[in-house]
Amino acid sequence: MRKIFFLLFAAALLAACHQPEYVAPTADRQGITSLTAYFTFGPYEGQEMGRLEIDDPNVDRYEIPIPWYFPEASDDITTPYMTKVRVRASLQANCKIEPALTVLDLTEENHFTYTDATGERRSIIITGKRVKSNKCEIITFALTQPVMSGMVDKVSRKVSLITPKDLSAATASVTVSAHASISPDPTQPHNYNDGFTFTVTADDGETKAEYLVVKDIPEKIDYGVNATSLETLFNMSPETGMGLPGYQAVANVSMGVLDSDLIVNVGDGSTPRYYNKVVGTYGGEIKIGSAVPTGAIASDEQDHLLICNLAEAGETFTIWKTASVKEAPVELISFVNEEDIQLGLEMKVIGNVEDEASISVTYPGLEGVTQSGRFRSIHIVGGQVVSNELMSVEGQGFFWGSGPSGSTCVPAASAQNDAGWYSCAYSDNLLTWFRPDLTIGKQLNGYGDGTDDVEGGGTYVDSNTSPNNLDTKGFNNARYLVLFVSNHFPKWWPGPQLYMYDITSGSLQGENIWNSPGLVFSKPYMYNLQYNTGGHDGNGACGDVILAPSADGYMLYVYYYDHYSQMIGGYSLDCIKR
Repeated sequence: MRKIFFLLFAAALLAACHQPEYVAPTADRQGITSLTAYFTFGPYEGQEMGRLEIDDPNVDRYEIPIPWYFPEASDDITTPYMTKVRVRASLQANCKIEPALTVLDLTEENHFTYTDATGERRSIIITGKRVKSNKCEIITFALTQPVMSGMVDKVSRKVSLITPKDLSAATASVTVSAHASISPDPTQPHNYNDGFTFTVTADDGETKAEYLVVKDIPEKIDYGVNATSLETLFNMSPETGMGLPGYQAVANVSMGVLDSDLIVNVGDGSTPRYYNKVVGTYGGEIKIGSAVPTGAIASDEQDHLLICNLAEAGETFTIWKTASVKEAPVELISFVNEEDIQLGLEMKVIGNVEDEASISVTYPGLEGVTQSGRFRSIHIVGGQVVSNELMSVEGQGFFWGSGPSGSTCVPAASAQNDAGWYSCAYSDNLLTWFRPDLTIGKQLNGYGDGTDDVEGGGTYVDSNTSPNNLDTKGFNNARYLVLFVSNHFPKWWPGPQLYMYDITSGSLQGENIWNSPGLVFSKPYMYNLQYNTGGHDGNGACGDVILAPSADGYMLYVYYYDHYSQMIGGYSLDCIKR
């Protein structure tokens, strides 16, 4: 295990007390290229507060823009933090600022002497200014009467309503950029049959954007996702941002998607909660009915949510399904767990449970007693369960431990249940494709070269991490696998990691998880995102990752949840031809 100590950073701070700041080359041209402000106290201590990119090398007054609210989507103003801000400069070699930059009051003008690489000196002023956001986007658009989700294209600023229905007097619910406004009022009836234009005005009151809402069918690319469409949705602390348990709470987190909502299940028997899947705002608790959410939840490719209980040996295991957060789930399948270990800690589904789908449910190992390599494979055809089989990869020498951190999930490669399964476990850190006969078809190594150089191919998956969160889904004539590596010891390197692969051929490609030819995108170093880097004395080293295609077939969402590291967020991709 690797501990990261910032000794060089501490030494630099000590030196800064005795001599002017002298910065190694960080830019291609001479001068100050940027100034970055950081919080020095409060819940966001150490995070970037604002940044000024400098294009004119001769300017004498530098005003760092500080967002009016932080986080941007919150109502928390930044005024209390302005008087104690750490400021750092990006300088060309042999340039210096005197006195050294430390903690500044950005409500005042701070005077310094800047010396360039030629020795020329001049007086400069560094200050700050709170600025309101200039973002003016439509984030989500959904008709409330009739009920329908719109497809938002931020590039063309067009919202497509994919329907033949009459929309001459439809009402809508719209999410716009934080603190922005929209007019006319979308909750009032409007005629969308021939197109209707809304104006979104940013919080600064000046920046505006017009969006055309129209009945339309955007043209798709022929295959898979448009990789250039990758966009960050949100990333936040589950506890402070979404009201979910902190990292010391015992949990077994899992997620699913229903229409416009991200569903989160803590796994402690409490009712799952739903959040706006684009911005992460809280919506409420789902209608649970008689379902028992002590196990995992999962969602298929057509907005159906599955909920299961956690059944010990000899107990009845049940999977319920629902198509709405407002409809009580109904039973899909129920049977007695005849194995000697519990069932239901992990569950994954690919396909459409109202048509054809493959559901996988994992038997975790038993703490201090035994490991496991068993799972249930449930095949659905025509909306009915046609098979429910006990599967085992123990004969291949593949095992996982007790849950949640030491266990794993085993998502199927296809809804037809004929292309095998995928898995990766803490014990060996090998991303594995099992053929339909459960023999090992291909494995990708999770270890790097033993260094901390991520960009150069360093250690990605090690004994500090749990590479056991996977999911598979079909999308636009392709099939995808996502792997999320959660951090078992948050205060140690490398932090959470996210990888998405094209698995249409069934098999994995290449030799390593981070440079596979099948990679669609990767986030191998999420350490720089906000997450818990505190102690590792909690109880919840668990996580989840899901792929969620939109029912209209245009969007693919990726969500990750690292409970121990206190990080939850998502990305979106689309298949729109541009």
